Amino acid sequence: MKKGKGITILCIVLACILGLGYYASIILSSTGRGENQNITLGLDLAGGVSITYQIVDEGATAEQISDTVYKLQRRVDDYSTEAQVAREGSDRITVAIPGVTDANDILEDLGTPGSLEFQDPDGNVVLTGDDVANATARYVTQDGRNQAIVELTFTDDAAETFSDLTANNIGKNIPIVYDGEIISNPTVNQKISGGTASIEGMESFEAAETLASQIRIGSLSLELEELTSQVVGASLGQEAISTALTAAAIGLALIIIFLIAFYWIAGVATSLGLLVYTTSVVAVIYLFEVTLTLPGIAGIIICIGMAVDANVVINARIKEELALGKSTGAAIKTGYQKALSAIIDGNVTTLIAAAVLAVKGSGTVKGFAYTLAIGIVLSMVTALIVTRYSMYAIHAIGFKDEKYYGAAKERKVVDFISKRYVFFIISVVLIAAGFVGEGIHAAGGKGAFNYSLEFVGGTSTTVDLGKNYELAEIDSEIVPLINDALDTAEVQVQKIADTTQVIFKTRNLDLPERETFAKVFEDNYSIKSDAISYQNVSETISKEMTSDAIWAVVIAVILMLIYIWFRFSDLRFATSAVIALVHDILVVITCYALVRISVGSTFIAVMLTILGYSINDTIVTFDRIRENLRSKARVTESELKEIANRSITQTLSRSINTSVTTFVMVLLLYVLGVASIREFALPLMVGVISGTYSSICIATELWFEMKIHQKSSGEKSKSTKKKMA
Repeated sequence: MKKGKGITILCIVLACILGLGYYASIILSSTGRGENQNITLGLDLAGGVSITYQIVDEGATAEQISDTVYKLQRRVDDYSTEAQVAREGSDRITVAIPGVTDANDILEDLGTPGSLEFQDPDGNVVLTGDDVANATARYVTQDGRNQAIVELTFTDDAAETFSDLTANNIGKNIPIVYDGEIISNPTVNQKISGGTASIEGMESFEAAETLASQIRIGSLSLELEELTSQVVGASLGQEAISTALTAAAIGLALIIIFLIAFYWIAGVATSLGLLVYTTSVVAVIYLFEVTLTLPGIAGIIICIGMAVDANVVINARIKEELALGKSTGAAIKTGYQKALSAIIDGNVTTLIAAAVLAVKGSGTVKGFAYTLAIGIVLSMVTALIVTRYSMYAIHAIGFKDEKYYGAAKERKVVDFISKRYVFFIISVVLIAAGFVGEGIHAAGGKGAFNYSLEFVGGTSTTVDLGKNYELAEIDSEIVPLINDALDTAEVQVQKIADTTQVIFKTRNLDLPERETFAKVFEDNYSIKSDAISYQNVSETISKEMTSDAIWAVVIAVILMLIYIWFRFSDLRFATSAVIALVHDILVVITCYALVRISVGSTFIAVMLTILGYSINDTIVTFDRIRENLRSKARVTESELKEIANRSITQTLSRSINTSVTTFVMVLLLYVLGVASIREFALPLMVGVISGTYSSICIATELWFEMKIHQKSSGEKSKSTKKKMA
């Protein structure tokens, strides 16, 4: 590459960073509603109401469900232009209304059906929506032209009443009124008998369909039962956005400093790619209209740490090529070539985890899955294109000396394989401690795990008390007030560390009881409703959450097993990688059991993120083993041991560096994040450490054990055949 071209490329990259950075700042700067909002915020950030209904009626038709969805949508549109009502599965309807403050009033209103009335010219109600059996839009031919009409069919009981209404009002209008608004005002031309009628003069077929639907849903045709509901105070979401953005900014700055200090010019190129990646993620989320949730923000931040991985693999390869005596230009080219397979395999396996999350997750977990997937794809693109050409450009403008890139120093091969049984014992003891802890907690009546409502059902209320109360104070002062107001003796209290927020877990509370609960804090502590958030989960949903969590992990593990088997053409690689993954899952479960972290909706996200991260580390090492084995037609056990140890040693700095950058980002989330993020970040930090440990001390050692066992079995088989001959 010529110097002029290098300068041009760098100018383009810098322009992209500035442009995308400015664009991202505009997107993230607004958290308003409606036209002022530049990015769609989830309920956990914007505040508002979320409710899931179960359709009670068996055999509900698609038309009935669609009409019910339409009616609810009409009602919630009055509260927020961002409100959404959607069918979920075959028998559920979800309602999401962000940015509202009178949440309890909305929940009460949603349970009240709208009214449809047929009035006489004097305004007297003659018929209601319940009297309409059906209403459909269709075309009829009039005067040689197709005209859209609405055809009405009344119930048998209402047919005669409608006949009398039309007979007494020929030439007059009969207003059709929905929730106090006239939606149609047809003129009666003649007495209408037989229980059918038509409304003519429609502007279009679409207008006829709308009117027909409005008439059909004059009252809810389906009985709905509340499964889950959530009321989130807007003030809690604002705090979450602020702290998450701060964590992202600090983490990004620390990683850039680390990269430049460790990799020099390669670190500068990596930093440029990282800045393009970070700003691109925000832009893509906005352009694809991905709803930004709190776990989604966490996903972006985590991906910043993980995005470094591909670049670290590449930079390590470049250093190795320089150590072999190649020129800097040749080393850069070869480094990218040799790193490609490990980068692709590592990112594909992490994408598998994200895909399973998107399918099996729900609510905010889906938001995390989408941002994780976007982050993975963009990190790979920026590493292989932006960072690559930035490095070529920097090299072209004059930074060609080896000292700017740093040749890899010959490392003494560490004998990890000989210590494999020590590593195995450490892991077994640690995991066993988790099972013992679960047993102790279960025997003490606390339950093996600290399950959140998503897994056991009930109502969880988060209250920002405005000051830091001791747990004893809460139990002695606040809990009795709640018990008296709700007539219950079962209130569990959980303080959120380093915050003024407290979680109160109770039985399922209906709407009046939630209002009573809020009044306790308003009357006694002057706490407003926007500082209180609710989550109501039925037993049905909790069982589904448990099942989804188990199946998500199982499906992800199986898919990863198949992919690694296919890519490495060796079941031993795949099996040892999967066992290492199971190891990491059990270690994190141990953390949940011993530390009593709440096992909630983010549990699935934590597990699958760890799976994706851990397998990434392992694949890099396995890729190096595969490469080192290519030069050997046959290997002895001692040679196999040397190759395994050398491969681990060669990838050791990469594993550590990647873990450090990811851990820093997650640590900042834990230190600066709000309560719900901390419950996500703490086990994830444990998972990062465990994933690094398993990729270095467990996975390769297991593969070696399987390999020599297979060789030993093969030799015994050959010996037996010789003796028989």
